[in-house]
Amino acid sequence: HLLYLPPRYHQRPRLRWPLLLFLHGAGERGDDLDLVRKHGPPKLVEEQPFPFVILSPQCPAGTTWLAMIGSLSALIEDALRRYRVDPARVYVTGLSMGGFGTWSLAATRPSLIAAIAPICGGGDWFRGFPAQALGLWEMPVWAFHGARDSVVPPRGSRELIDLLQAL
Repeated sequence: HLLYLPPRYHQRPRLRWPLLLFLHGAGERGDDLDLVRKHGPPKLVEEQPFPFVILSPQCPAGTTWLAMIGSLSALIEDALRRYRVDPARVYVTGLSMGGFGTWSLAATRPSLIAAIAPICGGGDWFRGFPAQALGLWEMPVWAFHGARDSVVPPRGSRELIDLLQAL
């Protein structure tokens, strides 16, 4: 995985930082971490500093984030032990396949995550949907999905948001 520490991380030893877990899309799977830098926070931090710790794992080829939920939970738990991260400020975002992973990780481990920002994801794919999504009813969600998305239909995002708003 890629690790980003804020510029003042080492200068502020008593400060506990927010943690952002970024999940890339299907096109960045494999074993070349440079692919993970193509989009989102790993790309943006090269241009401007961010005031939080960022973890950007790479999903192995031939699988999806949905199969990696246990590993993603373990990665967050390890970061809470290893880095000066505030456990009350753990956030997850992801693009496309990473958006699906964001929803699934939050639904599976809601007590581990403070808020999510899934981008072009959905939820009708995970076991127990929509019942599993009920665990998200108190979680802050800022979801994004283009209305003309031809790869991932926006219907999945809309259904989840409608369900959460109804709760």
